[in-house]
Amino acid sequence: MTYIFDEFFASGLEESVSPFLMKNSRPWGKNLHLKSALFSAGLLLLAFGTFFHYTPLSYFLLSFVYFFAGTPALIDTIEDLKNWEINIDTLMTLAAFLAILIGSPLEGALLLVLFALSGALEEAVSHKTKNTLLSLHKISPVIATILDDKGIPFQKAIRDIKIGEKILVRAGEIVPLDGIVVDGSSSVNMIHLTGESTPVPKMISNEVQAGSRNLDGVLIVSVNRLSHESTLSRIITLITQAQEAKPKLERFLDRFGKPYAMTIIGLSLLFGVGLPLVFPLSYFGLEGSIYRSLAFLIAASPCALIIATPTAYLSAINACAKKGIILKGGVILDALASCSMFAFDKTGTLTTGELKCTGIEAIGESSPYSIDLALSIAASLERNAVHPLGLAITEYAKEKGVPLIPVDRFHSKPGFGLEGVVEVEKKRIPVFIGHAEYISSLFPIPETALTRHGPSTYLLIDRSLFAFDFLDALRPNVKEALKMLKEKHLSLIMLTGDNEANAKRFGKEIELHEIYANLRPQDKLEKISSLTQSHRLTMVGDGINDAPALARAHVGISMGKIGSSTAVDASDIVFLNDDLSLLPWLYRKACQTSRIVRQNVSLALGVILFATTPALLGLIPLWLAVTLHEGGTLIVGLNSLRLLKK
Repeated sequence: MTYIFDEFFASGLEESVSPFLMKNSRPWGKNLHLKSALFSAGLLLLAFGTFFHYTPLSYFLLSFVYFFAGTPALIDTIEDLKNWEINIDTLMTLAAFLAILIGSPLEGALLLVLFALSGALEEAVSHKTKNTLLSLHKISPVIATILDDKGIPFQKAIRDIKIGEKILVRAGEIVPLDGIVVDGSSSVNMIHLTGESTPVPKMISNEVQAGSRNLDGVLIVSVNRLSHESTLSRIITLITQAQEAKPKLERFLDRFGKPYAMTIIGLSLLFGVGLPLVFPLSYFGLEGSIYRSLAFLIAASPCALIIATPTAYLSAINACAKKGIILKGGVILDALASCSMFAFDKTGTLTTGELKCTGIEAIGESSPYSIDLALSIAASLERNAVHPLGLAITEYAKEKGVPLIPVDRFHSKPGFGLEGVVEVEKKRIPVFIGHAEYISSLFPIPETALTRHGPSTYLLIDRSLFAFDFLDALRPNVKEALKMLKEKHLSLIMLTGDNEANAKRFGKEIELHEIYANLRPQDKLEKISSLTQSHRLTMVGDGINDAPALARAHVGISMGKIGSSTAVDASDIVFLNDDLSLLPWLYRKACQTSRIVRQNVSLALGVILFATTPALLGLIPLWLAVTLHEGGTLIVGLNSLRLLKK
């Protein structure tokens, strides 16, 4: 139990998953800070409404506003001061509480509420990035089936399995640990690891990776890596390292917050104590130096600055959400606007991820069998297929209207192919279909046929050879979207686990600037790390294998509908509808947001300067200085609302 509590405190997760809470109480803990800030805002509105009619009630409501919104800010400020850390937040809290001393509790409460809302919203989106490793652990099995010396199966926890132990992996199961096949044969889908959906044959002496899905046969695997060294564990490590190394986006206010706050506090103290020594002023009263210095501090409080960025980001986030684009924090838009290079995964990102049979061709000398007959035989063998290539062949046969024929002596060789006997013109002919290694063991395949583009399946009818070609269909509107990005003078590259020939052919079709092929997850991460040294880079991907690169890039964009949960969690932006045609729109929106944020910050600083100096000189009363200050806040908010337009 102690371990559970320690794990929770170390996780940084929100209160809704706290082991201290009962199950029926946890919904109250979700986004608790945001709920508290909204509740304080409601109380503040009531306090404003009753201030001119029943002041005691207004002060009573304000006491709760200061309690709910002010207590967390005050605690954080005390902690900052203990560490000799003075920033804009410290200045804001100090100004809000000192407002009580000069009879302006409403203005102080407003500052606290705006501060609480800003912090709560930022905290709410930051928690979304905590789920990456949890998603990976859900994919990885925790128990495996072990075979003892007598071949009797029993269950054992993954973490207790030692090197050399034999694991039984049935069809449909996930390979729990890396190892070598010692018995059996099958095809495995490694899309979780490579991003490619093409089945990979596995037989005796072949290595299989943890996270691969066994498709059709039964495998007995001798473990060669412990659980903490497995492929999935390495991917977890890669994601962790990438997140730790991910550049922190420095905001304008963060950079100048500490000197600004220290300067304002120092000037306030100096004016409060020193003005009577220079000018004939008293320390007390409406024209006293203490009043003027406090008015200066209130006027200089960063109310407009606090909402300058959140209102702009929230407006942009709202507009993006209406388009089906989810952003994990508005500041990501600044990072996207600064990017000069976009890197794309291929399968599932630029393409649909679904293999489609594009044709069948006779290989070698003229065959006595027609193309339609060959397609009919292939579809008849693959009618019960479970792997993508077989499904694509049967679908292609349906499109061509080719009928199925009876198959005798049908036999499946997991990891190799299928075989049977068909009757053609009253002759019984053996037929075989499968990958190149299987067919070439039965009949020599010409070298030219083995260098075909993309994945291929071969059909052998007696001594006649046919080859099927497959293509991963291009996602709709991708070409138009990439063209629009090029018009913005952005560099476009592709990072894929696909073979080089197929990757280059595909990259040439969509006119990418650079293509990098045969990349494993760590290769993608290394390439992204290298490119980010000289470019601001956005990575677009969908699979678990893309997650480390998505986390390492300055901005990671994932596909929400087909993408893995790990890629979604590791990314900064999620396209819920997998519509890449929205990418140019998002880039334009990011650039517009950055412009408006800069405008807001400049405007807020200008208003503060215009209000503070007259207030210090006693040229304008406090209420007018506050009005000017809050007027700047209103202008900043209205400017941000322009981002709501689609």
